[in-house]
Amino acid sequence: MTGPSPELLVLLALAIPFAGALAVAALGRWPNLREAATLVTGAALFAVVLTLSAAVFGGARPELAGLAVAPGLALAFEVEPLGMLFALVASGLWILNSIYSIGYMRAHDEPRQTTFYVCFALAIGSTIGIAFAQNLFALFLFYEALTLSTFPLVTHKQSPEAMRSGRLYLLLLLGTSMVLFLPAIAITWALSGTLDFTAGSLLAGKASPLVIGALLGLYVFGIGKAAVMPVHFWLPAAMVAPTPVSAFLHAVAVVKAGVFSILKVVVYVFGPDALRIGSAGEWLVWVACASLLLGSLIALRQDNLKARLAYSTVSQLAYVVVGAALATPAALTGAGLQIATHAAAKITLFFCAGAIYVAAHKTQVSELDGIGRRMPITMTAFFVGSLSIIGLPPLGGLWSKWMLGVGAMQADAGWVLGVLMVSSLLSAAYLLPIPVRAFFAPSPEPPSEPVRIQEAPLPCLLALTVTAILSILLFFQAEPIAALLRGVPGAG
Repeated sequence: MTGPSPELLVLLALAIPFAGALAVAALGRWPNLREAATLVTGAALFAVVLTLSAAVFGGARPELAGLAVAPGLALAFEVEPLGMLFALVASGLWILNSIYSIGYMRAHDEPRQTTFYVCFALAIGSTIGIAFAQNLFALFLFYEALTLSTFPLVTHKQSPEAMRSGRLYLLLLLGTSMVLFLPAIAITWALSGTLDFTAGSLLAGKASPLVIGALLGLYVFGIGKAAVMPVHFWLPAAMVAPTPVSAFLHAVAVVKAGVFSILKVVVYVFGPDALRIGSAGEWLVWVACASLLLGSLIALRQDNLKARLAYSTVSQLAYVVVGAALATPAALTGAGLQIATHAAAKITLFFCAGAIYVAAHKTQVSELDGIGRRMPITMTAFFVGSLSIIGLPPLGGLWSKWMLGVGAMQADAGWVLGVLMVSSLLSAAYLLPIPVRAFFAPSPEPPSEPVRIQEAPLPCLLALTVTAILSILLFFQAEPIAALLRGVPGAG
């Protein structure tokens, strides 16, 4: 008996989250059933994506012929290695994010929880559409759908601050995509006659170096979700949202969708050869390195824990853009690894920040003295996630930084290796003091009072423990991811 065809699996992966959103909406009056529907939907999606991954690891590229909207424009899908990695990360972490959300939202007795879970499902459906898009047209449609479906999550609290942040979120993300991203797609179509992602290069021999450089700028800054400076202001502003949303924005979907889209455009639209050092795209290396360092420097100055983590994301995901800009085999592999390892580490850090808020109602780094003795599991997980972000063994973040460093040397750009090393030191400077003061600084409570363990609710604790363990496992199991990425044109 044969299993479902790859084409059916692609269709199921795209359809399951949207079907789940309908189920969650229908069960909104019964919280237990509503949340069960969320978890079942997440498990079903991950099972389908995992089944698809077996074919992709074997060298297949499952396709789904889509709807022809106009001559030359089709809503079509193809699962290639980059998209497979992104889909595995997003679908896997969605389950853990959902478990965490149940504990967090119930602990705070948050309003509009049904809308919250519906929008999560719609957003993950849009993310899978981005991951599996076979052309720029499909990528753009799901990119915009992701913006619209996450807007209610950013504005969930509906406070004046949340609504201001939501307006900035829409203005920057829709504005950059309409003013820069969409024209870039139109120019690409005019130059090449197609929008299909092409192994090697869609634009090979069809544009001058000057046009290539300018078009690259339209894509990089038009894909505002990547938060490349100066198009990054929306990300710290969006931290007004509940912590599960922050974790989703940084680790599961939105920012990851941005850097993934840039990486996919570099590989399949421009081609690695067009963007290496000494080419028309060399400026992107400088911009990405500047974003990487400035994000770290600003993070150093933040006392609000979520703001510090937000600027950390601006810095850490610039690593992906650096890898795309260097465009050497090792650099492209490192960029893909960074998507996976950063996701596990950063979602751990945000889960911990939310757990601290739930259990101790603290939001500032300066308030965390001695909290590790009350929340040892949470702060140990925070320490683990921090080590991975810094790039120290035995955490998965080491390998992405290592491969990016090798990629810099392949490109004869030793100065980039220096930037990566400085960035790791800055990461240590803004992250490590947090667990140090949590475990070793004197507690503000009177010394006569016994220390009581006061962790967050069990679903929150379970999720952050699993993601911390995942960050460790990625150190020992990075090779399968690297093997998958070797199937990406230019990374083999």
